[in-house]
Amino acid sequence: MLDRIEKGLVAINRWVLIILLLAMAIIIFSNVVLRYTTGDSIVWAEEVARHMMIWVAFLGAGLALRFGGHVAIDNLHRSVSTRTAQLLRALVLLCLALFFIFMTISSSDYVWRTRFQSTAATDIPISFVYAAMPVGFVLMLVHLLFIARGYIADGSYKESNEIDGEAAGSL
Repeated sequence: MLDRIEKGLVAINRWVLIILLLAMAIIIFSNVVLRYTTGDSIVWAEEVARHMMIWVAFLGAGLALRFGGHVAIDNLHRSVSTRTAQLLRALVLLCLALFFIFMTISSSDYVWRTRFQSTAATDIPISFVYAAMPVGFVLMLVHLLFIARGYIADGSYKESNEIDGEAAGSL
């Protein structure tokens, strides 16, 4: 059951990212074409693309974490005994989980405080844009919990045929 939930979460997360990136590319491409062919541009295009990029960054961070795409310094836990390395990785995992929880709470407060502000071109509540932070940190925490056992045991991340952690980190 938990495995199906995990696969579903990863699939939904991936498809939302694909759709956001595709929509962002179409908006920017259309804006550039219009600017150079007619001299006019879409007033809201840059603002919407910027907001989509914020959402892409926070939604994609959990997947990058899941597949080992974030920067990591692993020299210490690779040079000590297996038991010590497992304790170090457990400590790293605990610190990350606490940081994600703290950032979820802090960013939720930030979203609440900006609920009456709106964006210039589209008049979208700015809290909708900032909501990417708590959503992204919750997703990172969930992905962290899904990889916790393998990471603590042997420092491994989830495997995928579609993405490589090193390739994801170099983007």
